[in-house]
Amino acid sequence: RPTQAVCIPAIHLHMTAATMQVSQKDFQKAQEQLKLLKKDPGNETKLKLYALFKQATEGPCNAPKPGMLDFVKKAKWDAWNSLGNLSQDDARQKYTELISSLISAESASQKKEASPEEGRHEGYETLIVTTKNNITKIMFNRPDRKNAINHQMYREIIKALEEAGKNDSTIAVITGNGDYYSSGNDLSNFTNVQPGEMEKMAKEGAVLLKEFVGHFIDFPKPLVAVVNGPAIGICVTLLALCDLVYASDRATFHSPFSQLGQSPERCSSYLFPKMMGLAKASEMLLFNRKLTAAEACAQGLVTEVFPDRSFQKEVWARLEAYANLPKNSLAVSKQLLRSVEKEKLHAINSRECEVLTERWLSDECINAIVSFFQKKSKL
Repeated sequence: RPTQAVCIPAIHLHMTAATMQVSQKDFQKAQEQLKLLKKDPGNETKLKLYALFKQATEGPCNAPKPGMLDFVKKAKWDAWNSLGNLSQDDARQKYTELISSLISAESASQKKEASPEEGRHEGYETLIVTTKNNITKIMFNRPDRKNAINHQMYREIIKALEEAGKNDSTIAVITGNGDYYSSGNDLSNFTNVQPGEMEKMAKEGAVLLKEFVGHFIDFPKPLVAVVNGPAIGICVTLLALCDLVYASDRATFHSPFSQLGQSPERCSSYLFPKMMGLAKASEMLLFNRKLTAAEACAQGLVTEVFPDRSFQKEVWARLEAYANLPKNSLAVSKQLLRSVEKEKLHAINSRECEVLTERWLSDECINAIVSFFQKKSKL
């Protein structure tokens, strides 16, 4: 018995030392694997990785707090500081596990892409674009980011609309991959900008937005939005430029422009009051009122709402029937419906982009975005 009493702690210590060696080895291996990732994991994940790495190598946050307007350094500091007194061993473990999950997810995605969907268009990273049964489907494909629209996605949507307008499809459909339709603008479009480049960013962003909206105004064929989940910001206002909007009953519609110190876009300053009346439009565009699918339908923003369990089946059966109608007749009829206001919509789009440029450069907007990220980091 005395011998056992001596041996048991010795064995325990030996096993603990071996485990620590393996943990350190895995930690170093994970750092190498991170360099092999082909897709950007997104800013939230990168902040987690940064924070865990700093915690694992240096311990609790020991750096001075950056200034409020230094968005990037402030976000990094907040992420590291939020880990509190997490031990370095636990930080190494969490860092290794997170990278392992990213590698697995990317591997699964690559296998899926190896068997491309029928009629899939090449050359897209943030979208899945297919043409089948006379329908061109443009699907937002950043589900890990709730289909938030970054600059690349803006450009790819423009390209997809140009292709869909010229090909043999009868109608075009916009929808989202995953639980969200779209969470709107990816706010990393703002936070990745250095303070001295704000004016350049605002002007370039306004030019891109004006072109983006112009493609929806001028799109020559029937354009249908299939809203599979929550829609936020610009992806709500774009619905007013679609010809039909079908929504799942789990979809919601939220345009928090005032909350972020910004202003309406996508011609919503004109189309929303026209569709739903000034008071209801003001609730959405000024006071950030979030609508259920049923409320959006009652106010004219949504054409029809379907139960989520049968949403995809019912909607796509209907769309395939529409796509068998005479193509040229549909295009001509759409032009008659839309042509009267097309020039006016382009003028409104230009004015909205001018105002947004001013808003983006204002202290009020910058402070609102900083406040948004601070609240988000505390959740």
